[in-house]
Amino acid sequence: MNKTISIDPVTRIEGHGKITLHLNDDGAVDNAYFHVTQFRGFEKLIDGRPFREMPAIMARICGICPISHLSAAAKACDQILGVGIPKPAVKLRRLMNLAQIIQSHALNFFYLSSPDFIMGMDAEPETRNLMGVLKKNSQIAHDGIMLRKFGQEIIETFAGKRIHPDWIIAGGVKTPIKKENIDKFLKQIPDVLKAVTRNIEWFKIQLPKFKDEIKTFGSMQSLFMGLVNDNNELDFYDGKLRFVDHTGKAVGEKIHPNDYRTYIDEHVEEWTYLKFPYYKPRGYPEGMYRVGPLARLNVAERCGTELADKEFIEFRGMSRGAVLSSFHYHYARLIEILYAIEKIEILGNDPDILQKNVRAEAGVNNSEGIGIVEAPRGTLIDHFKVDENGIIQWGNLIIATGNNNLAMNRSVLQVAKHFVKGDKLTNGMLNRVEAVIRAYDPCLSCSTHAIGKMPFQVELVNSEGFVIDKLNRS
Repeated sequence: MNKTISIDPVTRIEGHGKITLHLNDDGAVDNAYFHVTQFRGFEKLIDGRPFREMPAIMARICGICPISHLSAAAKACDQILGVGIPKPAVKLRRLMNLAQIIQSHALNFFYLSSPDFIMGMDAEPETRNLMGVLKKNSQIAHDGIMLRKFGQEIIETFAGKRIHPDWIIAGGVKTPIKKENIDKFLKQIPDVLKAVTRNIEWFKIQLPKFKDEIKTFGSMQSLFMGLVNDNNELDFYDGKLRFVDHTGKAVGEKIHPNDYRTYIDEHVEEWTYLKFPYYKPRGYPEGMYRVGPLARLNVAERCGTELADKEFIEFRGMSRGAVLSSFHYHYARLIEILYAIEKIEILGNDPDILQKNVRAEAGVNNSEGIGIVEAPRGTLIDHFKVDENGIIQWGNLIIATGNNNLAMNRSVLQVAKHFVKGDKLTNGMLNRVEAVIRAYDPCLSCSTHAIGKMPFQVELVNSEGFVIDKLNRS
């Protein structure tokens, strides 16, 4: 009863993933599991290493969002140093993380997800890709390339290279920046603002075409978590943790990053290598929460910049409480690109970022450090303990995609129950299962700290436990 169907091209997610759909006697989906089949190991890899190496090592977790990993690790190391880092360094770290938000969000929306919006969820895989987008809507394709390039070139210009730079370090950043370099990017602001606002307006027009997907792509009650500043505005680099429920009511706020373990615990299941963080006061699995663009716009009360705040009001106006459908991660992602561009312009015009004092020097003054930032995919937590010589004795990493693990599993089940009928998988069904995962923009290698190929597999299992259909992307 075992059948295999091979489908090309390579799926549009990052990492090793497998989905099993379990059918009941009537042939309907009874349960679904999103298996992450990579082995995690960075917590052990860092044992015995000097703490100052942590930013550069942590950056190796991910080639897409190394700046967030650099920043979280560096903030944890700042605590071990026990000193406040210079304000110019804080602002430069903020600027770099914003640039990464832009390039990573552009990658997901324009390269990985827009083919579904432009060609349709049921389109043939041969056309449902970036080249298909370029043929059918060249403006969107070019906008995506421009936005990603803008973010990547900021990182490369200031940090020395686009992938795995080591410019952000314990105590600040390595070197100051030059005025001519920041001026170069400030001149590009009008064009990139036009690009993102053009695509926000275009995407809002597309939403009515995806009513079924909006209703079934993780449209469920959950908690949401993110960092906010003292005014409950978006804050990607610093701030306090805030949890809200499905009604938008705060259930935990002004949580200092050092207290995260009072509110977040981690569960392990035998069928996946990816841990399941949950909101500790509610237990597992009732404490399911979501992070990332959708969660951040639900947790915040405003963005804090002019154009993004206008879009934020319209976004939040879609629901009386929190915006629940994970399909709207895409909408939120575009608003965050807009916000990040506005903030880069503000920081780029701040004379503080041109100051020469960008690094604090100190030794080991604390035995423990915790760093939390907002990565493109959500809240990222680095926690290290060291001995008196600054050698890592213990580490714990909660990666953004891991925070969404429970929600991704629930979302796959919801989509499968709605779209999977009988004992045969179709391309449209597979793509919707993949698309709900893509909405979260998972980085599976990042969250499990592994390297390797990126296969994706869906299995259909009947009530007797037989695999009756299988689709592979490899």
